[in-house]
Amino acid sequence: MIQRRKTRQVTVGDERVGTVRIGGDAPVAVQTMTSGYTHAVDTCVAEIHKLTAAGADLVRVAVPERKDTEALKEIIPQVQVPIVADVHFHFQRALEAIEAGVHKIRLNPGNISDRNQVTEVINACKERKLPIRIGVNEGSIIERKDKQKRMKELGGVFSNQKHGHFLAIMITKLEEYLDIFYDNDFYDVVISAKSPDPTLVIDAYMEISKRFDHPLHLGVTHAGPRETAMIRSCVPLGHLLASGVGDTVRISYASDPKFEVEDALEMLYCLGLRERKGVDLIACPTCGRIQVDLYTLVQDVRSKLAEAIELPIKVAVMGCIVNGPGEAEGADVAIFAGDRRGIIYVQGERVANVPEEQILETLLAECKKFEAKVKSGEAKLGEKIVEIAPPDPIGELGSGFDKIASGQVDKLTDLTVGGE
Repeated sequence: MIQRRKTRQVTVGDERVGTVRIGGDAPVAVQTMTSGYTHAVDTCVAEIHKLTAAGADLVRVAVPERKDTEALKEIIPQVQVPIVADVHFHFQRALEAIEAGVHKIRLNPGNISDRNQVTEVINACKERKLPIRIGVNEGSIIERKDKQKRMKELGGVFSNQKHGHFLAIMITKLEEYLDIFYDNDFYDVVISAKSPDPTLVIDAYMEISKRFDHPLHLGVTHAGPRETAMIRSCVPLGHLLASGVGDTVRISYASDPKFEVEDALEMLYCLGLRERKGVDLIACPTCGRIQVDLYTLVQDVRSKLAEAIELPIKVAVMGCIVNGPGEAEGADVAIFAGDRRGIIYVQGERVANVPEEQILETLLAECKKFEAKVKSGEAKLGEKIVEIAPPDPIGELGSGFDKIASGQVDKLTDLTVGGE
């Protein structure tokens, strides 16, 4: 079990959309952000619905203009998830979003620093019991108005101790900003400190976690397309979460934000920080041993089971008899293949041996039957019934069958179960 860092707890949402607790003993929450214009109401609502269905606990929307905060009055009554207003350059947008019924505000200290303006936002949130996230990004913490101060800060950033100076600037900005909140007796605060540099992200959050007891929102900013951003994000965020640091996450992609939600949830499932929903699918990599079209089969299985199965059934799709028996024995439902056929097991008990073209249909049917048994109490997830005896490697399902049939091999050999 991961021992999570103790933090304060904040609550986001209301009775209608539901509430999400962040920090304390609450599960790690998953966030994402809409990719379209907030003032395009119908499109924005449709995207929020899609992200909610994908599993997002909170959805953030950008409100750069008055027409965006006006749109919130129409958007919020139509959605079933807490909405966070992303405020950057004008404190008035925050006040308008609060008035429109938003559930949380995100402020950027690098862009809204006037103490009186911040105090107005704090008081408005305090009145409605709304939390505020203080988001410090690497790209916005450097001074941009005072040229002399900017040059001094950049000189420190580009010294040999890059991370040390960045961390000093981040923590100083946070301390200065938090003083305004504390002076106004406001503590429902979430903190984030993002960078495109994964190692700086780790260092920043580890240092911040030592200094503040507010819940932390984890993220890597400007991470790039999903293909590379998945690694750039999951490496530092997984490290932090496994270290007990982090209370809510957003994985950021230059892609459909639905994937941000799916990948963040998978990361939390793998770490045991969220209870899995839906199938837990494992599959072997393709190699020279497989005797079916494994790549297509895995994609088809994933798609079909995502639509048909609700429970976290562990399903294994294995392409040969080397690792197939062991994985099938450990899964609730499994198939391992050979010679254009597939043997299907349910909790270690063989239930079918079918041609390749029937594997998908039969596997889906067995998963549905097993789920029905679990729901009725006839079976339990993760409970092995029998042990699997692996088939002979040159037998009917093995690669040596033709040799046996032609008389080139006069006796069977023992199977040696190996790794990849």
